[in-house]
Amino acid sequence: MVLVTGASGSIGSRLTERLAASGRSMRLAGRDPRRLRSRWPGHEAVEMDVLRGQTLPAALEGVEAAYYLVHSMEPSSGGDFHERDAAGARAFANAAREAGVGRIIYLGGLGDERAELSEHLRSRQETGRILAGSSAADGPPLLEFRAAMVLAGDSASFRMLDDLVRRLPAMVVPRWVSTPSQPIAVGDVLSYLEAGLDVPLTKHHTVVEVGGRDRVTYKEMIAITAQREGRRRPPMVEVPLLSARLSSYWCGLTTSVPAALARPLIEGLATPMVVTTDDARRIFPDVDPMGFREALDRAMAEARGGASSEDERGR
Repeated sequence: MVLVTGASGSIGSRLTERLAASGRSMRLAGRDPRRLRSRWPGHEAVEMDVLRGQTLPAALEGVEAAYYLVHSMEPSSGGDFHERDAAGARAFANAAREAGVGRIIYLGGLGDERAELSEHLRSRQETGRILAGSSAADGPPLLEFRAAMVLAGDSASFRMLDDLVRRLPAMVVPRWVSTPSQPIAVGDVLSYLEAGLDVPLTKHHTVVEVGGRDRVTYKEMIAITAQREGRRRPPMVEVPLLSARLSSYWCGLTTSVPAALARPLIEGLATPMVVTTDDARRIFPDVDPMGFREALDRAMAEARGGASSEDERGR
């Protein structure tokens, strides 16, 4: 039995489709189980909210592997996203230990943990450490994938990039546009997540950095996106003192991504998000991530209605 949390989200729904196609026995968990049952009538759906501990035991009962695809990015009256993520991860890890779950698979954020990470990336990595606990006695082993920007037709990162190219004749940009990154196609992320069910885990906490084939800067992403859309590359003027907060307000005005969501994305772009080990290739030799251009083409086709999750399951 495989538990998929966040099954109604962008990654969770795609993963559910893929696992369903491969015949996996699944339980889907979310705040609105009726919506999940309506979309996937052949699979069990239960209510689960990691901030409401009473909903966790039933969701985790009899589960061999659990995907943890829950996180917050926007402030709310219930505290900032760091506090909510930590509390949710702690409750889930405790409940998973009590239920005897065999393993947890978690999708977090790429970035050197020794560097000065953004609040969002620090929170993503801290969530992984909480899920793993301090020793094997603390609960099930954790397989943590750390990814950079995930390119999907409905992802906020792709929408922001696409809108900037389509809507603006010119841009005033900060220095973070020259920071290297390794964007990864959503289909490749799904390949790693699915393969994570069967790979042997020799450590209690296994961290695997995953990224696309190409290292590119945000400036290069903009140029390639413009070229792919047949548009003139918008002129860019770098302004050293343009903060992430001001950049997020600007993106909130010029793109379909709200400023509150754009800010953690932009802050993350200021940190190099590149793969530094060969663990992904060594542990998952059958996954061959595509380059940025192909990943971008697929995201653009999906956003324009030219692709579906069936295309992603093919990888």
